[in-house]
Amino acid sequence: MKVRVHVFVSGRVQGVFFRHETRREAKMRGVKGWVRNLPDGRVEAVFEGEEEAVKQLIEFCKRGPPGAKVTGIEVKWEDYMGEFKDFEIRY
Repeated sequence: MKVRVHVFVSGRVQGVFFRHETRREAKMRGVKGWVRNLPDGRVEAVFEGEEEAVKQLIEFCKRGPPGAKVTGIEVKWEDYMGEFKDFEIRY
């Protein structure tokens, strides 16, 4: 089943290759969507794909890449829309 989530990750998540590694993990799993830094220091992302792959990506976001220190993650489950062709870093 295809699903969509909107996530917000808090902690030391900027300047530690969080976006780059999230994109790599998403592409490995066939997940589409985007990731970006927010001005308040959080990382925001939208993931669309098979439920198990999306859940694996959420688990990645709970720890992040080496150097990250995740202190919180907010996950909002949304209706799958199928609007993305790839996974991108937004600026």
